[in-house]
Amino acid sequence: MTDNNITRRKFIQASLVASFMSSSAGAWASTATPRPAPVHKPRAPRLLMLDPGHGGRDPGAIGRIGTYEKDVTLDIARRMADALSGIPGITAKLTRDDDTFIPLEERVRIGREAHADLFLSVHADSAPNMAARGLSVYTLSSKASDDFSKHLADKENEADMMGGMDLPPADKEVTSILMDLAARQTHNTAQHARASFVEAVGQKWHLLESPMRAANFVVLRAPDVPSMLVETGFLSNPQDEQLLRQPQQRNKIAQVMAKDLATILNSSLFS
Repeated sequence: MTDNNITRRKFIQASLVASFMSSSAGAWASTATPRPAPVHKPRAPRLLMLDPGHGGRDPGAIGRIGTYEKDVTLDIARRMADALSGIPGITAKLTRDDDTFIPLEERVRIGREAHADLFLSVHADSAPNMAARGLSVYTLSSKASDDFSKHLADKENEADMMGGMDLPPADKEVTSILMDLAARQTHNTAQHARASFVEAVGQKWHLLESPMRAANFVVLRAPDVPSMLVETGFLSNPQDEQLLRQPQQRNKIAQVMAKDLATILNSSLFS
């Protein structure tokens, strides 16, 4: 027998032995007790705090044909909460569920004490000019993004005066909030949420020109809860008032906002 044949035979024998050992090891592994899968605690539901603007002795804006902002915002917020109740992983609460006056800082406190993941203040104010119409979303800034937003914030912050409350301190507090590292992260989250929210809602509802804005709203000052204020429209505009007077239209915008916010809260932004 040649050396080549002997070498080939040894190679075949070695291959058969290796194959046998491999199959035996696999058989042993298949009969071994499997390790238990790691236990993952279910994620707590994301909490959206809905804040219907105004209420009680503070009616908010009043449209030319008598539509009260406080009624519009409460109805939309209630409809949003109902819509969100059927979405897994999301819980919604309201800062007020009736015609009650709540000071602005109290609204902030309610959101913080509930450990809300996101705070949304719902409004339908009067705009500086009657031609302005459509939805817009605001985040906190010590300096308003434009005169339009500054006007809205100044007027909104005066809501506490309707209840005999002093206005909270303004610029210094906001500046300190935005300079704090943790608060900056909260503010960044709010800005990203605003961008996603406006992009999604804008596919189904009319938007104000330049709908992403910022101003010094007292109600957005929570340093640990990402906060936004949405103007669903302006009661100073005849078209918006007619729209927001209709229950079916209020239901439409409530459903749209609820669905889009649920998507945002279930995204990696809030993981």
